[in-house]
Amino acid sequence: MTSPYFHDYGLRRAARIIASGGVVAYPTEAVYGLGCDPWNGDAVARLLSMKRRDVAKGLILIASDPGQIEPFVLQLDADRMAEIRATWPGPNTWLLPARSETPRWLTGRFETLGVRVTAHPLAAALCRTYGGAIVSTSANQASRRPARTALQVRLALDEAPDMILTGPCVGSDQPSCIRDGRTGRILRP
Repeated sequence: MTSPYFHDYGLRRAARIIASGGVVAYPTEAVYGLGCDPWNGDAVARLLSMKRRDVAKGLILIASDPGQIEPFVLQLDADRMAEIRATWPGPNTWLLPARSETPRWLTGRFETLGVRVTAHPLAAALCRTYGGAIVSTSANQASRRPARTALQVRLALDEAPDMILTGPCVGSDQPSCIRDGRTGRILRP
């Protein structure tokens, strides 16, 4: 069993790595994610290179609470936001209109940004310790199977992340459901 001390130390170390422009792998509800500071273009470019992912595809942010995503997205009407918030925390990613100051390296070719308040205790603790939302994309090269263990992360990428925060993926066998925030329509079940 892992001690709480290790998790506290590991979380603080991972948060420092993210704050200094590094890339961290961590477990989420379904798969391991790769994360970095969403405002740091160099960190995002490195993460995309590790995945061999085209910047035009856009990225997802995870947070420990809805307030952490507010700097990136515009609020919809109260009824729509109530429906969205009712699905959080959980494996539900919503595409919301991006603020004009949200970097294009996050939105890609879209006017929206995928955001989720994670229910995974370690991923949420990482966001809390870091103090904001982080990029969250599956820890694998584009078009390959997502990693579900720390060992699979090491094997899936040509370039290793700066740290792998170890823990189980819990809650789902499938990546998060992606829905259009304006309509509620499911885009990826």
